[in-house]
Amino acid sequence: MESSEEEFVSLLEEEEEELSSFHLGDELQDLEEKLSQIQVHIPEAVYEFDWSSIDTASLPESYKTNSSKEQMLLQVANNFHRQYAHLCPDREPLFLHPINECAVEKFVSTTVRPTLLPHSELYNWDGCARFVADYLTMEPLLSPITPPGYLYSPTTILRYQRGNCFDFSVLLCSLLIGAGYDAYCVNGYATREICMMDESREVCPLLQKSKQVPVEATKQKPKRYAIKPPRDLRSKFELRQEAKQEAIVQAAEEKQRKEQDERTAEAEKPHPDPLYGLRVHAWVLVLSGKREVPESFFIDPFTGKSYATTDDYFLGIESVWNHRNYWVNMQDCWNACRDLQFDLGDPVRWEFMLLGSDKPLLSLPEMEEEEDLGEDEVEDMIKEEEPKGFDMPASWVEQIQITPKEFETRCPLGVKVIQYKSAKLEKWAPYLNGSGLITRLTVYEDPDCTKVLEVKEWFKNREDMMETRELNKQTGVTMEFFMPGHVQGLKAHIYKTMDPETERTMEFYNETRVDGLQKRVETSKDMMEYFEGRSDFLYYRHVEFGKRIKKPANALAITETNARPILKITERFHRNLHKPADEDVAERIFSFVEEKILLTYHCKENYITPSKREFNKRSDVDSTGNKIVMTSDRCISYQAGSTEKEKKLFHLYEMMLHLMEEEKLARHQVWESEMEILEILRIREEEEVASKLTVSIYDTERNEKSKEQREAMERLQQEERQRQVEQDLDYLAPFLIQVGGVDKMTKWLALRLKEDCLSDFKHRLVDKANLIQARFEKETQELQKKQQWYQQNQLNMTLEDEDAYLNYCSDAMFRIRILELRLSRHKEKAPLKYMALEEKLCKDPRLSEHLRFYI
Repeated sequence: MESSEEEFVSLLEEEEEELSSFHLGDELQDLEEKLSQIQVHIPEAVYEFDWSSIDTASLPESYKTNSSKEQMLLQVANNFHRQYAHLCPDREPLFLHPINECAVEKFVSTTVRPTLLPHSELYNWDGCARFVADYLTMEPLLSPITPPGYLYSPTTILRYQRGNCFDFSVLLCSLLIGAGYDAYCVNGYATREICMMDESREVCPLLQKSKQVPVEATKQKPKRYAIKPPRDLRSKFELRQEAKQEAIVQAAEEKQRKEQDERTAEAEKPHPDPLYGLRVHAWVLVLSGKREVPESFFIDPFTGKSYATTDDYFLGIESVWNHRNYWVNMQDCWNACRDLQFDLGDPVRWEFMLLGSDKPLLSLPEMEEEEDLGEDEVEDMIKEEEPKGFDMPASWVEQIQITPKEFETRCPLGVKVIQYKSAKLEKWAPYLNGSGLITRLTVYEDPDCTKVLEVKEWFKNREDMMETRELNKQTGVTMEFFMPGHVQGLKAHIYKTMDPETERTMEFYNETRVDGLQKRVETSKDMMEYFEGRSDFLYYRHVEFGKRIKKPANALAITETNARPILKITERFHRNLHKPADEDVAERIFSFVEEKILLTYHCKENYITPSKREFNKRSDVDSTGNKIVMTSDRCISYQAGSTEKEKKLFHLYEMMLHLMEEEKLARHQVWESEMEILEILRIREEEEVASKLTVSIYDTERNEKSKEQREAMERLQQEERQRQVEQDLDYLAPFLIQVGGVDKMTKWLALRLKEDCLSDFKHRLVDKANLIQARFEKETQELQKKQQWYQQNQLNMTLEDEDAYLNYCSDAMFRIRILELRLSRHKEKAPLKYMALEEKLCKDPRLSEHLRFYI
C-alpha cells in the first residue's frame, strides 16, 4: 500500500510539473510577443555645433581662393612633403595645408595672423593665454591619433567661440607674435589629460600657495661685556635619550605619512592609456630672447598654463611653424621632449621648408686660400653662391578684432566651469549676475566632490565695494572683504551669524574714520577695539558685559539705558613724549562692579615698575550722617622711585572728578560702538538684498541714465538740424508770415510775394555793397591820416617809429586791396544771384502755377 501511494504521489507531481511547464511556456511566449511590440529607436549622435552649417558667403575673397603666390607655396609644400616621405618613410604625414572653412587648401603658416589688440591685458603672454582659454570652448579632435583635415581662420574661431587644439594654438600664436614674442605653433603628442583638457587631477591655481623664500636670520655679533647665560643643569644622558625617542617617533610618523601619500597617489593615478604616445595635440612654443623671456617654455592653449620644455605632459614634436616658415623636428623623441634642442637655426635638428629670412645662420669656413682676394670679390662670390629663397605670402586671414564688449564677456555665453582636484571653479562675465559675482571656487573634502568644505566668491562692480567672500562649511564662519569706499569704512567682516551680540570681527580703513578705529572684535560677553593714529594716543579698549535681564524684541529699540550692562572698561594708551612718564597713563580701568578706577602709568627710564593709582568711588558717611567727599583712603597711590611728596587731597579729588567724567564718556562711546554695529548689520542686510552694481560713466551701454540723456540730446539736435534745414530752404517763410499765412494761393498774392522777395534780396545786395564800400573808405581815410602824420613828423622819428609806420602801411594796403577785390566780385555776382533767385521763385511749386505766364 505504501508503495502504491508513493507511485500515485509521484504521478501527481509529474503531472503538476508538466502543467506548470506548460503554463510557464505560455507566459514566456506571451511575454516575448509583448516585448517584440516595443521598439527602441537609437538616436544618432548629435553634436553641439555643426561646422558645415556656418555662413561663408560674407567672408572675403582671400578665404575662398588662392593667389598665385599661395598656389606656388602649395606646390613647394607638396614637393617638400614628397621628399620628407621618401627620406623618412616611418614618420607620420606632415600637417602642411589643411582646408579652411571655405574648403580651400591653405598653408598653415599663412593662417597665423600676427595682431596686437588694444587691450592692455593682451600685451603679456599670460593675459593672452588666459583670454584664449576662457573665450573659446574646447572641441576634441575627431580622431585622437591624427591631425585634423581642416584648420579654420582665427576670425571664424573667434566668431563662433569654439575650436580644437590647433585652432586654439593658431589664435594664441597670432596674439603672442603680435605682442612681440617669438612664438610658434607646435604639432606633436601629449598625454590624455592634456589632450582632453582633464584638470580633475590638478590642484586649482587659486589654491596653490606661493613658495616663500626662507629668510636667513642675521647673526648678531656677541657683545663683549654680555651677561653669561645660566648653567644648564639638565642631564645630558636624559636629553640624548629624549632626542632618540623623538627621532624614532618622527621617523615613524614620516614613514606613515609617506605610505599614506603613496596610497593616495596610487588611488588617484589615472588608468593606463592605450593610446599613450599616440594622441595628437597642438600647443604653443615661446622661445627665449624677445620680450626678455629668459627661458623657452610651452603654453597649453586649452588651460593657458605654462610648462617647461622638459615636462612629462608633452611626449614628442613633429613640426613647428610661425607666420614666416615651417620646421620639421629631426631629433629623436624617445625621451619625450626632455632632450630636444630648440635651436631652429640648426639644420641637423630642425629641417626648414623655406630658405628665407628665417634660414639657418651657417658660419662661413675660413678662407685661407682666398686671402689674396679683395673684400668686394669675396662679397660677390658669396652673393653668387647664395641661393634665392621663397618668401612666405602674407596671411589670408582678416585682421583679428575683439570689441571691448566681447573682451569683457570673455567666456562663451558669459559662463565657464572648470573641474579641478577636489574643487570646482566657476567664472561669469561682469554684470551677468545681479550680485556682481564673477568667480566662485568650491572646495570639497572628498575627491568625488560630494561634501563641500569651503566656498570662495569674488565680486566686481558692487556698490557696497565687497570684493571677496569666504564661507567655511565646517565652522560656519563667513569672511567678507571690502575695497576702500564703503559707507562705514568697512574693510573686513568675519562672522557666523548676522544676529547682534554674537561673535564677529570687523576691520576698518582707519584713515577714513574720525576715531581711527582699525579693528573691532565682539562676542556675547565682551568687545575689543583697536585704534591707530589718535590724538589722545588710545590704541586699545576692552569692554566686559554682564548678562542682560531682558533683551529688547527689536534691535533698533536698544538705548543707552537698556543696553547690555557694562562690568569693566579697559583702555590702553601709547606713550606721550610731551608728558613725564609718571603722569602719562598707560592703562586705565573703569570697574563698575567694584566702583573703582585703576590707573597704571608708563615706566620711567631705567625703572622696571610703573607708578599706579587706585580711586574708590564709594562715598562714605561720618558719624553725624554727612557725606564724606574725599579722604586719603579713597585714593591709593604708588609712585615708582619718587621722593616727592604725595599730591594733596584737593588735587586727587579733582583728578577723580575728571576720571568720572571720562568714565561717562567711555560708557557713551561703548554704547555708540554697539549702535554702530547694529547700523552696519542693518546696512549689510540691505546691501545683500539690493545687490546694486555701479556702472562707469564711460560705459555708455550699461549706464541707463547717461544713455537716455545722450539719446534725448541726439534727438533734440536732430530736430534742431531738421528745423534749421527747413527754415533755410523755405525762403518764402518770412514773407508768408507778413501776410498772415495763406490757405489758398492767388495770382495777386503770388506776384506780391515774388516782388517782395526780389525787392528784399535786392536791398540786401545793395546793403552788402554799401558796407564793403564804407569799410573801404574808412581804411583809406585812416591810411591818409597816417601818411599826413608821417609827413609832419618825419624828421623827428626814430628807426623804430619808421618801422612801425611801414608795417602799418603794409597791413593797411593789404586790407584795402582785399576790400576792393571783395567789392568788385560782389558787383559781378550780384546780378547773377538776382536772376537765379527770380528763376527759383518762378519754379517754386507754390508760385509756379500763377507765374507761368510771366516767365
